[in-house]
Amino acid sequence: MPVNTQSDHACLIVHGSDKPGIIAALSALIARNDGNIVTFDQYSDDAQGGAYFCRVVFHRPNFAVAVPDIEADLARTLGEEFDLSWSLADRSVPKRMAILASKQDHCLLDLLWRHRRGDLPVSIPMVISNHTTSADDVRSFGVPFFHVPSTPGPDKSESEAKLLELLAGNVDFIVLARYMQILSPEFLDAVGVPVINIHHSFLPAFIGAEPYKKAKERGVKLIGATSHYVTGDLDEGPIIEQDTIRVTHAESAAELARRGADVERQVLSRAVLWHAEDRVIRHGNHTIVF
Repeated sequence: MPVNTQSDHACLIVHGSDKPGIIAALSALIARNDGNIVTFDQYSDDAQGGAYFCRVVFHRPNFAVAVPDIEADLARTLGEEFDLSWSLADRSVPKRMAILASKQDHCLLDLLWRHRRGDLPVSIPMVISNHTTSADDVRSFGVPFFHVPSTPGPDKSESEAKLLELLAGNVDFIVLARYMQILSPEFLDAVGVPVINIHHSFLPAFIGAEPYKKAKERGVKLIGATSHYVTGDLDEGPIIEQDTIRVTHAESAAELARRGADVERQVLSRAVLWHAEDRVIRHGNHTIVF
């Protein structure tokens, strides 16, 4: 069983307008439903009616049987009395994560390796790529591989329709592991699940091919990576995680690219883990990460 998937454990996410009594109400609700709080993280950006965010993990014997009663209580207490939004997840059920990839395989293979080790609490129903270069590697992990070539030209509707046939209703979120295609707003609306991307942190500088060569030419001293949720605005979605490392004039463009790939792997794996564990709450165009 993957790490951090726990039987009879639930994760409750709450957000809305802050007001007195929320924590007391949450604690009482869990107690009267025979639950025991394991972790409780909360944040308010303004005590005077600001935005409130909370993540609670609790244990409740025979949780699956109790879900209808707990959800009804949540609707009454949090929804009606406090006008808060909430979601409840069974921690024993891993999220279904699809991976989209292209020729660069460093992030793809890293996620598959971490999953095989039990470091990511997800299932991987499929990997889809617009190239076949990684097919054998993916299948060696026991994961189904699908090849969906990218439609030539700016109109990607044909290839996106094929992606939707594979993805729609079969996954809980999607990871773009250096998938070098832009997804249309229409595709994002149709697929209906969160999409996580990873890219180097030079953006909006050094757009296009060979960013590390351009960085070398400019004498860049910091390189890094950004993982974010995908929206209809290219590379402007809510950021989940970032990291940087220092580099020097002595490193070649190839060395910069290699070190950059290491950062991309680490940043993406952390973003995926935090999303899979319901640690990330989206609020406008930024995130709260517990």
